[in-house]
Amino acid sequence: MGFRCGIVGLPNVGKSTLFNALTETAAAQAANYPFCTIEPNVGQVAVPDHRLNEIAKIGGSAKIIETQLGFVDIAGLVRGASKGEGLGNQFLGNIRECDAIIHVLRCFEGEVTHVEGKVDPIADAETVETELMLSDLESLEKRVPAFAKKAAQGDKEAKAAASVLGQALDLLREGKPARLTQPKDDDEARVFAQAQLLTAKPVLYVCNVDEGSAADGNALSARVFEKAKAEGAQAVVVSAEIEAEIVTLDPADRADFLSDLGLSETGLARVIRAGYELLGLLTFFTVGPKEARAWTIDKGSKAPQAAGAIHSDFERGFIRAETMAYKDYVALGGEAAAREAGKLRSEGKEYVVQDGDIMLFRFNV
Repeated sequence: MGFRCGIVGLPNVGKSTLFNALTETAAAQAANYPFCTIEPNVGQVAVPDHRLNEIAKIGGSAKIIETQLGFVDIAGLVRGASKGEGLGNQFLGNIRECDAIIHVLRCFEGEVTHVEGKVDPIADAETVETELMLSDLESLEKRVPAFAKKAAQGDKEAKAAASVLGQALDLLREGKPARLTQPKDDDEARVFAQAQLLTAKPVLYVCNVDEGSAADGNALSARVFEKAKAEGAQAVVVSAEIEAEIVTLDPADRADFLSDLGLSETGLARVIRAGYELLGLLTFFTVGPKEARAWTIDKGSKAPQAAGAIHSDFERGFIRAETMAYKDYVALGGEAAAREAGKLRSEGKEYVVQDGDIMLFRFNV
């Protein structure tokens, strides 16, 4: 399992440059004019995890397979998109297909043309958010009355929809995103998820700064962090320019390059970590002579669901999961020593998987 993040923002804020750097491709044309990205470019990125290398070394694995993170570079939005301005309808439809929104905000001055004529990341964020809210508002103002009518006739599904989407509609009318909606039970939660509201998706603000601000940010990015904190959202600082340069370097030279800039990791690593936290994901591992592999699941998933991430048969015929914590596997030097020390546990269907677990599934179909 991976997850799919849509990279959005106004034109010329660095979306395509960031996408190119993240995916180490030039698949998205980065140009100094609006709408250079017409079709959403999709890139699958290996998620770096130092634990996987350690596990592979100890397990003598011939191959390492990272879990994947999907990025979608979506055309720049302009004011009026909810009414079809620019590439409005196409833009909104592409966002709807993503699990989360990576909202790139320009936090640097420079020669690149800004579609609004000034550099103001908070105003930029509000422009995009307003268009997303207007789109959701228009959708719910049509749907909620229809659900309410069916609910009055005794339709159980419509009753749940009228309740939870009515709550979302009230929030939108107050100028608040639908993600603040609080479903009261599993039925409402399911209906709310199925509605695919744009403002229900979790948001990560990416502050695209100049090279000199890459380590500590600047006054513009500080304002974005304040906004994120107030919303309970996430924010990270990235220099798309630096990220684009890093991918041209030999991997062996990247650490020194980052160190010279006062950085300990790439922007990709920061985006991934924030994305994981944003979506409530965790990583578990499988290891053997053929391969060491990382898998991504939702936090709170139980052992059979983790098995299902590998293959549906594993979940369907789940018997038990032989499980070790990463720290025990590394400290003791492998599975045999972990078993001897009593650190290899046999877990059943109710076991909640922990980040870093190393698992071997027993199943029968």
